[in-house]
Amino acid sequence: MATHLPDDFKCPISLEIMSDPVILSSGHTFDRSSIQRWLDSGHRTCPITKLPLPEHPCLIPNHALRSLISSFTIPKSQQDPNPFRDPDPDQSKKYQTQLLIHTLVSPSSTLESKLHSLTQLTRLTKLDSAPRRQLAECGAVSAVLNCVNSTESEIQEKAMALLLNISLDDDNKVGLVAEGVISRVINVIRNGSSSSRAIGCTILTSLAVVEVNKATIGAYPNAIKTLIWVLYSGKGREVREAATALYAICSFVDNRKRAVEWGAVPILMKIGGMGLERAVEVLSLLVKCKEGREAMRKANGCLEVLVKVIRNGSERGVQCALFTLNCLCCFAEEMRVEAEKEGVLEICVGFLDEENEKIRRHASSLVQTLSVFLILKLAKEHPNCKFIAMATVSVLSDTVIEDTWNAKGNNKICKFASLLLSFFPTEDLGALSFLLNI
Repeated sequence: MATHLPDDFKCPISLEIMSDPVILSSGHTFDRSSIQRWLDSGHRTCPITKLPLPEHPCLIPNHALRSLISSFTIPKSQQDPNPFRDPDPDQSKKYQTQLLIHTLVSPSSTLESKLHSLTQLTRLTKLDSAPRRQLAECGAVSAVLNCVNSTESEIQEKAMALLLNISLDDDNKVGLVAEGVISRVINVIRNGSSSSRAIGCTILTSLAVVEVNKATIGAYPNAIKTLIWVLYSGKGREVREAATALYAICSFVDNRKRAVEWGAVPILMKIGGMGLERAVEVLSLLVKCKEGREAMRKANGCLEVLVKVIRNGSERGVQCALFTLNCLCCFAEEMRVEAEKEGVLEICVGFLDEENEKIRRHASSLVQTLSVFLILKLAKEHPNCKFIAMATVSVLSDTVIEDTWNAKGNNKICKFASLLLSFFPTEDLGALSFLLNI
């Protein structure tokens, strides 16, 4: 049977099929018993390269090769008794994957053969989870990561695409991080081609599906900083993928402050104003921390960007913009003043009959926030009006303004606004007059 197996399965010393392959510091693989005898005889050079070895050479198990050899050396008792029967497609695919993995991990493989293996493995793992798990279980990830480090851009891009496919399997996500994937991916995002950068950002998004990975990625030196750098300097797909990765990572609370500290807010504002709604989605996470709200309050054109999305964005964009703006209006009076000038209250009233429940709820909350602000403003402008003074107390005690809106025309805000308008000329209450039309 040995004559039908690849030569790389044979130990260079004994020329027999290896039962326990190990890697020497020279990079070559030997059967453990053979290389141990060589070392025990006093040799301190590699049997193949003749280069000197350390005084106490380390023998690293070659798990990938051992798995391949085990798969090929099936006992005769387990072989198919009918060799003329059509082969099992799943078994054939498994052997094909094993041969490709062997080419990838073999030190003697050429760049061309590795590129072919990467291409085929990427194709096999794109839709099938079995090869993804097989690659992780047989120890081939380290070989893929070596290709990620390649100076050949084509090899690197193919390796990144394969790494992305491997990461799609949930069982692999934590293991990949333990293998050191984050540092390799961050390095590629920093120094690789545009395509490799985009794939690298997507890999981080995939890994961040697991909660513990969000914390690990966020705490990794320069991870969030690198994504923000891509937002600032990248183009097209890489910017979209970087924003998506940042959104995934910042769903973990501790990472929001890190993103703000690295200057994410003004950059997100800029690309959000250019039409990338994913940037506004990230802002809807950053606004949940005090540092994020403060940064948005100081950012030029913040409200204009959010209002633009509220007016013209997709349902998801409108939801995020309404939520972000409401948080900012609750946080800073100048944001409420600016929102009033931009006609946000009128826009939100138009959303109160919206079919999308989240849009309707966020619009209702923002109407409440701005209405309370206008009532308190009236109290300051008309300090001698007993009715407004009483109304202000009611507002502050939350007995007039409700979180949940009732049917059109049947809510306390509408009735309250009607009463206010009956006491003052419309021109004095212009910002509230539209409430009569609810």
